[in-house]
Amino acid sequence: MNSPDTSTAKAARPEVIAMGLSGLLVRFSDRLDPAANRAALAFRAAVVAERLPGVEETASSLGSVFLRFDPLVTDAGELEVRLGALLAERDWRSADLPSGRRRWTVPAVFDGPQLAEAAALAGLTPAAAVADLTSAPVPVLALGFAPGLPYMGPLGPHWDIPRQTELTPTAPAGAVVVAVRQIIIFPAATPTGWRQVARTGFRAFRPGTAQPFALAPGDEVILQAVTVAELDRLVAEDPAGGGARVEALA
Repeated sequence: MNSPDTSTAKAARPEVIAMGLSGLLVRFSDRLDPAANRAALAFRAAVVAERLPGVEETASSLGSVFLRFDPLVTDAGELEVRLGALLAERDWRSADLPSGRRRWTVPAVFDGPQLAEAAALAGLTPAAAVADLTSAPVPVLALGFAPGLPYMGPLGPHWDIPRQTELTPTAPAGAVVVAVRQIIIFPAATPTGWRQVARTGFRAFRPGTAQPFALAPGDEVILQAVTVAELDRLVAEDPAGGGARVEALA
């Protein structure tokens, strides 16, 4: 998805698009826009609360909501009418975010192999980049690409830095990477075109547990800079969380 462009995204009306024989996509924007992400999160929660007949699964992305339905129970036309009525009820871009959101404080060591390069592209020194990336909580916009992988942002405009032209063969689990005004914590070792600025002991994907995805869209994450020794101790004490702390937001 493209970098934020709120001037065009705010003017767009939601679209309902057929996706195969059993899916519909409600799209609020085709580019990263905080208001469209808010709309997607709020609208998905409303769809779940409506318990629409035949809807078997919902998922939100950066600016849209996907619904998978049983065509033996409902059809796309009938469901589209129901969704249109729900969309007309309010301005979803200014809706309240769903309840149950949390704020995570995640310890991180900012010794990423591309910290200096990413900072320079953002017009910052490495120290200023660390201060900037740890200064405030960042919203979890969506999960995707890999199980539990959080896309977080948008960061400030100076972080609208491009992806690399070549892939890094493997960024380790817990790697913190940045590009296009977004920041990610990798849940597993992953090839990437994003630049690694830090590492954590936080595991966003925890298979075999009651809640395998630690983060959820609408949560917030604030990175806390720690030393290597501090992170090693935290990981030894908390192998899955790496010392992360969580509190309720709403």
